Amino acid sequence: MKKILLSAVLLMFASIPVMADGNAFTPLNFNDTTYNGSGNTTLRTTSNAAADAAAEEATGNGNIQNAIQQLDNAQIDIRNELLNYKTKYADVDAQYKLIKSERASLKKQVRSVEKRIKEIDRAKEKIRKNML
Repeated sequence: MKKILLSAVLLMFASIPVMADGNAFTPLNFNDTTYNGSGNTTLRTTSNAAADAAAEEATGNGNIQNAIQQLDNAQIDIRNELLNYKTKYADVDAQYKLIKSERASLKKQVRSVEKRIKEIDRAKEKIRKNML
């Protein structure tokens, strides 16, 4: 008995989509059918429905295309800004490398001058020791 009841319920649920085919309340054809109080259905002309759908689609596509265009423009602006930052970074990096190399060169010169001064001080000390 339970199996028969379960089968009947499943059959009922499986038949609902079959019966619902042509339902006027689906999102695709909600506006296509009008109902009279007498129970007879009258369909609007397909040319009017197609024109309305085309107008809605054109408006929707225009909005979407406008949004895509705005995003493209924003992306181009951001890429230009990125390019500007990259060029500024390259300039600063080149200046940094130049200053770093100049600093290293000056550091070597300072060491060599300090070394020469130390050598002169040692020579003076040796001469003083030899004099006494």
